[in-house]
Amino acid sequence: MTTEQRVMVGGRRPLSEAAGRGAAAPEAAPEPPKKGKKGVVVIAVVAVLVAAAAAWFFLLKPAPAAAEDAAAAHVEEEVELGEVLTVDPVSLNLANGRYLRLGLALQMSAEAGGYGEPNTAVALDHAIALFSGRDIAEVTDPAARDALKAELSAQLAESYHGEVVDVYFTEYVTQ
Repeated sequence: MTTEQRVMVGGRRPLSEAAGRGAAAPEAAPEPPKKGKKGVVVIAVVAVLVAAAAAWFFLLKPAPAAAEDAAAAHVEEEVELGEVLTVDPVSLNLANGRYLRLGLALQMSAEAGGYGEPNTAVALDHAIALFSGRDIAEVTDPAARDALKAELSAQLAESYHGEVVDVYFTEYVTQ
């Protein structure tokens, strides 16, 4: 009996082996991973998330009564109003050659004067810095104007040590 030697090129098997003649049994395919372990891990992760959500809801969530009490306390802290300090109007340069004529009045608290006579130059300085160079559309839009007024009011309350309660526009003319 003669044996024939065959050379395999490119991973092709000879026909005799493909048909199952004279070849060893093919190797068994690897077993797929067990799905039972994945199911346990998913259930454990879901259980941890549910426990964390429950802990936050029952232990860490702020009580609605505390929020209502804080809002009620804020309303009760109304400041007694004092005199209204008028600031001379000033013309401010806006963008694109436009201008804004702005007049202010400062609503002082009843306790104002603890830091001496209020200097209106501080209020004008803040107004000039805030309004100058803005686009005409921005200063004429009512929502933007209210936002600018609120920002000016906050700046003046800080600069005047809380003595300025509110800011009023006595003149507001654009051209």
